[in-house]
Amino acid sequence: MGFQSEFNSVCKFKSEQELHDLLEYGKTAMVKRGFRVYPTGQKAIAYTPNNEAVAIVKITASIAEITFQGEELTKVEMDLVRKLTEHEAKIQTDLAYEMFFKDNT
Repeated sequence: MGFQSEFNSVCKFKSEQELHDLLEYGKTAMVKRGFRVYPTGQKAIAYTPNNEAVAIVKITASIAEITFQGEELTKVEMDLVRKLTEHEAKIQTDLAYEMFFKDNT
């Protein structure tokens, strides 16, 4: 059992509903498997499930827990800082593919 750090300032949504809540209401909570550390107060770029940059978010809480089924989960709560412009989104998406999403083999 260990912690994985999310130091690269990337919040990638796996759920369209979580992303929709962020963009619609300005707040959301994202659930990740395993223990992860998201520093509270840190700003990050939010990405769609299709790896497209869409917004800047501020992490407001990071709660790690073990469920009754023994599964390690981390719930990350965040607020929308602002949506990215089309130009910013393209640049951030291109950079993220080069740095995080492309296959490094």
